[in-house]
Amino acid sequence: MKILFVGDIIGRPGRICMAAYLSEYRKKNTDFDFVIANVENAAGGFGLTKEISQKISSSGVDVQTSGNHIWDRKEIHSYFEAEPRLLRPANYPAGAPGLGYNIYSAKNGENVAVINLQGRIFMPSIDCPFRTIDKILNDLSGQAKLIFVDFHAEATSEKQALGWYLDGRVSGVFGTHTHVQTADERVLPGGTAYISDVGMSGPYASVIGVEVKDALYRIMSGLPNRFNIAEGDVRMAAVIVNVDPATGKAQSIERVMYSCNQPDEAFEKQKRF
Repeated sequence: MKILFVGDIIGRPGRICMAAYLSEYRKKNTDFDFVIANVENAAGGFGLTKEISQKISSSGVDVQTSGNHIWDRKEIHSYFEAEPRLLRPANYPAGAPGLGYNIYSAKNGENVAVINLQGRIFMPSIDCPFRTIDKILNDLSGQAKLIFVDFHAEATSEKQALGWYLDGRVSGVFGTHTHVQTADERVLPGGTAYISDVGMSGPYASVIGVEVKDALYRIMSGLPNRFNIAEGDVRMAAVIVNVDPATGKAQSIERVMYSCNQPDEAFEKQKRF
């Protein structure tokens, strides 16, 4: 089975580029069996709206994961109750809206479990992701061999620790949040595909998606200011994982950096996305 995981989508540029990639891929290859995308920055760089979530689903994304910025727009709180394909980190305290994990059906009919977790190092203080996923995996026992984890965390040490902790217990652990794609993708000895950060899907002529001048002002002045999403050098960062559905073990993981800087037919068709 071929799985696509798309890194943090940043505003409209990231949404357009991802939709263009999926459209182009379908023309040139067989389709992905399952597509996951992190969407916590998909609405203007901060949070998510119902309308944008629905557009992302219609572009071919099966499950949307998130992180700490998913709470930036209050309207999403009620939408969680109506949309099981949208996940928030499972280790938020009890009572938080939405699901932290769920089981879905891939195009070939295989059950796929997707789990969303958030780190604690340099992040808001929430429940332990390691103990949380132990409980989740116990609850999922026997229900799905294919299990993928979006670990939305700041520290690479925490991400690597979780990767090793889950090696052989899940099919893939994909780091998100830092918006910088790392070059440490590998299949761990137990058969778990791992990367510290999948990267950012959005404008690369920026500071992690934000206009350079806006980021410099805040960094150099220490004063708060409005962050605007940049527009230049738009790319989609992702990973493609091949996994054996019989065992749930990953066979390979490949980094993707797809450029939308040379407008083609697929890109032009998505401009209204």
